[in-house]
Amino acid sequence: MMMDGMPVKQLNTFAIDTTAQQIATAHNDDELMAIWQSAKKRSQAILLLGSGSNVLFIDHFTGTVVLNRINGIDVQEDKEAWHLHVGAGEDWHNLVCFALEREMPGLENLALIPGRVGSAPIQNIGAYGVEVKTVCEYVDLIDMNNGKKIRLSKDECRFGYRDSIFKHHYRDSYAIVAVGLILAKNWQPVLSYGDLRHLDRETVTPRQVFDTVCSMRRDKLPDPNITGNAGSFFKNPVVGADIAADILLHHPQAPHYPQSDGRIKLAAGWLIDQCNLKGYRHGGAAVHEKQALVLVNQGHATGDDIVALARHVRQSVAQRFNVWLEPEVRFIGADGEVDAVGVLS
Repeated sequence: MMMDGMPVKQLNTFAIDTTAQQIATAHNDDELMAIWQSAKKRSQAILLLGSGSNVLFIDHFTGTVVLNRINGIDVQEDKEAWHLHVGAGEDWHNLVCFALEREMPGLENLALIPGRVGSAPIQNIGAYGVEVKTVCEYVDLIDMNNGKKIRLSKDECRFGYRDSIFKHHYRDSYAIVAVGLILAKNWQPVLSYGDLRHLDRETVTPRQVFDTVCSMRRDKLPDPNITGNAGSFFKNPVVGADIAADILLHHPQAPHYPQSDGRIKLAAGWLIDQCNLKGYRHGGAAVHEKQALVLVNQGHATGDDIVALARHVRQSVAQRFNVWLEPEVRFIGADGEVDAVGVLS
């Protein structure tokens, strides 16, 4: 079904009150192709959207928003693992619950991450020591120019920190329609972050990990159904050892995580907090009072409000720590996605 001139406020978790020229919903591959080709014939820009949980609309979108609702979960089992083939339109947290209820552990650290399954490999979503790349087996996508379906293996996805090939080579004119996940039967709990460290590795259950993760997220992160937000707004920066050493010299308590290439990952939320920005407001936007990494819509924020606030946060951190934060959230302009760093510079 296609509708003209529809608001997108209910289609993005930031609850930015803007519009798209048209909105269409695809429930299968054929519908997706038909909507795409129709928009192309009208020379319209196209934005494929799941739950809108990682986007910021900074303008009225002049093209067609396509809601991916291709659902379905198929499970195959062998001696070593469960293999899940999941439609891109499935809700991510519902998938985590689906697997847990059927005693297929491996996704519990990724509980309560908003969004649809198709968005997970694009961002290589991650939380509490687990990323999608650790459980991904393949990704199915369609070349919207010719309808050809392509299957990329985990290695071909080129996963990085909040990055993948889907942000680069396969960003334009391709649509993810399904994701293959592999959950090993020899489950090993990942208990390296937060309250998970207090759990007993020898006796812990997947349900306990799930409950602990949900508790941590609910305690720190605002519910987007109540307060508009897109979760973590900035990526945790990965910096050179020299920059990290300088920060640790003055702030030995700063969270830091050595990487395999010799660089150091820092906690963006901690950096922002050190700038005393919790609760800082600009227009209708604010830095969340509990979690500095989250920017929130206090009710009537515009895309410009969020951008101005993010720019202030970014410049404040750079001035104090010589670290330039990069947005994790995708910025959507009138004709589609734009360079978020460029917008904030």
